Amino acid sequence: MTETTYRGAIASGIAQEMERDPNVVLIGEDVGAAGGVFKLTEGLFDRFGPDRVRDTPISEQAIVGAAMGAAMTGLRPIAELMFSDFFAVTWDMVANQIAKTRFMTDGQVALPLVIRTANGGGLRFGAQHSQSIENWAMAIPGLKVVAPSTPADMHGLMAAAIRDPDPVIVCEHKSLFATKGVVPDGEHVEPLGRARIVREGSDCTIVALAGMVPRAAEAADRLAADHGIQAEVVDLRTLVPLDVATILASVEKTSRLFTVEENPRLCGWGAEIVSIVADEGFWSLDAPLVRITTPHVPLASAAALEDLAMPSVDRIADTVRRKLEEAR
Repeated sequence: MTETTYRGAIASGIAQEMERDPNVVLIGEDVGAAGGVFKLTEGLFDRFGPDRVRDTPISEQAIVGAAMGAAMTGLRPIAELMFSDFFAVTWDMVANQIAKTRFMTDGQVALPLVIRTANGGGLRFGAQHSQSIENWAMAIPGLKVVAPSTPADMHGLMAAAIRDPDPVIVCEHKSLFATKGVVPDGEHVEPLGRARIVREGSDCTIVALAGMVPRAAEAADRLAADHGIQAEVVDLRTLVPLDVATILASVEKTSRLFTVEENPRLCGWGAEIVSIVADEGFWSLDAPLVRITTPHVPLASAAALEDLAMPSVDRIADTVRRKLEEAR
């Protein structure tokens, strides 16, 4: 086991697959000698050279278009979009072309490509550079969506995404870049579509994703220490495919569900999970389903306003405690 940062795990996951498969290439703005604006691809240019690690013009449409064409002709491209907000200018290509090509060609053309991007708030980048876009991608049939919360999962799920025969969106949460954890030595791949139980519990289930996972885990520890509430924390890890079985099994055990999502409340991924549990796990429930979200507002760059909008450890713990007390 090797300790590394979330940032380092992004590069190591990519390096593992570039070493394994000469058809894997990386393109994006400043991903080469500069190592990326967030230093997420550091060392890859020196290791694999300019033919396989290529800087691009400042054009998200060009980056995504080149990745699509490369995938159609036999390569396995990894395209970096500097900020996930910039998916907005590529959405026609992503939603109408990349997501639908396998279907519209009856399987004759596959697109084994990854689009990876710095996602989420917490770093005071303002409304145009702090959005969580995983629910945008989740809504489009034909895309797989990955959002890891730990270095080990980042490395392993990045590898799985690169190997996958379909287009995968990998959301790399900006607030987690400096966090540390251990990554298994040797080849490490985590399967897509499998959630992870972060913390066992019996009183309620808290489902979280990416940057909200450590907050949910800290809130659960606080609930146990201060109130004797044992919350089970589930890290989804991927939204598409979604591990419904793990969610339902946890709710069957605890009888209560909370979702913690950074997305704006309207049409967030938590709404889909609540709908699934209401439909398939209704008889396991002893209390209403609760979503803890960001309000349906753009994120401000002012620290106090951004912190107020996003789910915090305090808000998660207080909401869970209050709702459990109401249900008694």
